[in-house]
Amino acid sequence: MNRTFKSGESREQASLLPPRIEDYVGDDNPVRAIESFVKALDLASLGFRHAKRGVGAGQPPYDPSDLLKLYLYGYINGIRSSRRLEQEAGRNLELIWLLKSLKPGYRTIAKFRKENWQALKATNRSFVLLLRELGLVGGTLVAVDGALFHGNAAKDSIFTRGKLAKQIAKLDQEIEAYGKACEENDAAEAKQRPEGSGGGPKGGGDVGDKMKELMARRARAQADLEAIESGDKGQVSTTDSDARLLSKGDQTIAGYNVQSVVDDKHKLIVASEVVNRSDAGHLHMMAQAAKEILEVDTLQILADTGYYSSADIKACEDDGITAYVPLNDTNGKVEKEGRFPRKDFRYDAATDTYRCPAGQSLHPTKKPWTNVSGRIEYRYFGSTKICGSCPLKASCLSPKATSRSVSRWEHEDVLDRHRERMAGEAAADLMRRRSAIVEHPFGTLKSRAGYQHFLVRGFDKVRGEWSLMALCYNFTRLLNILGLDRFLVCLADKLRMTHDRCFVALAAALHAIQLVSPRFQARFSLSLVITPVRAVPDP
Repeated sequence: MNRTFKSGESREQASLLPPRIEDYVGDDNPVRAIESFVKALDLASLGFRHAKRGVGAGQPPYDPSDLLKLYLYGYINGIRSSRRLEQEAGRNLELIWLLKSLKPGYRTIAKFRKENWQALKATNRSFVLLLRELGLVGGTLVAVDGALFHGNAAKDSIFTRGKLAKQIAKLDQEIEAYGKACEENDAAEAKQRPEGSGGGPKGGGDVGDKMKELMARRARAQADLEAIESGDKGQVSTTDSDARLLSKGDQTIAGYNVQSVVDDKHKLIVASEVVNRSDAGHLHMMAQAAKEILEVDTLQILADTGYYSSADIKACEDDGITAYVPLNDTNGKVEKEGRFPRKDFRYDAATDTYRCPAGQSLHPTKKPWTNVSGRIEYRYFGSTKICGSCPLKASCLSPKATSRSVSRWEHEDVLDRHRERMAGEAAADLMRRRSAIVEHPFGTLKSRAGYQHFLVRGFDKVRGEWSLMALCYNFTRLLNILGLDRFLVCLADKLRMTHDRCFVALAAALHAIQLVSPRFQARFSLSLVITPVRAVPDP
């Protein structure tokens, strides 16, 4: 028996879609979690523009909660462009349900992200606090790392001191060559003109315009070079003033370095920041940020060699943070020359001396000195007589030295404890776990979601966009861990325990929960005893 292909329904039938928008999405659709979460937020206290706007003359703008829902849905599903979001709002059934058929224009959508970067950071932070309240972060072990993200700027638009110097030198050559060519051309034309005939060189206007253009380009390059030399940036960008040329390994990009602290328990991002420098110098800053948001007295943090900084390790120890960072061995040059590195000299705290490989003592100077990096150190010197006759002299002294010296930081005891800690088997195990912890979010965002660049320019807007990325990563992880129903139970249970001034948010959350499945409503009625909710204004 012959059968025809499967065919769809006729486009001429009376009802192609369900008659209710509520029927567009299933009971377990994640968009219901977005709806409930945003309803539970106090957007005014988070700093969203127009969140406090009441009824007044003229058409009010879109409710910021609707635009926040749109962005959360977009970033969770890999849709970041404001034009794409505008299109999806008119054809995506989940967004039609979420926005109740609203269709904001792309300019309105883009303006919301641009103007509310601080509020987006605050929203990301509030979600981390929620994760902590739900017990999804361990709060004892975290890992930090940086990842390079392309900015909205090309490499050619960023100039370094060397690059500008080469550009100025090249422009000087072009100006000189062009001027010389003009002079030769004028001389040739003067010989060809009959004696006593007037008129200047043909195309003089074009010649003048070309020279003006070259001089203007040189003036701009010189101004950029002077700006670099007078400031502390080291680079200047003609497109995005905050983007920088950054390198890690064999990768060089024009963009930003995203610092992220990830908790060990469920690979959730607990603290993050966008910078335009290398990882060095950010260990304590990121560890302290994580410690504050986790509200713990002590914390262990794992990092790679790029974060090694004696000042950061001391600051971490002072604040109750135990840092595990591989040693940044600066004695490689000495070892390559066949001489004993500093680690071969043992410090004796009882006598305040160093013992060299030959067993001789190095004694400290009376006064400390400040090195080029600003650290206060003490110098320990061996005896010129003993070093000069030592059989290990060739393996210890440089060709011009008469005795060996070793420097010791005034807080070297902190580094001694760190070296001892890193030499243990526990540290080796933790360092093996480090990449598995901190690389998980970056791998998910870059490989699965495809987020390898920022769409906006400038620190403020870039930090706002990163907050959306981090929030949506954590949001997706939470739903994978708890599931929709359990998340909504936890959210309602948390809000039930709040004080009177949070009743407004609780009422909104319970209203959103009414949208979920009857299956969840039955579970919710058994797990909570809901008292009548009254809206109480903030004191």
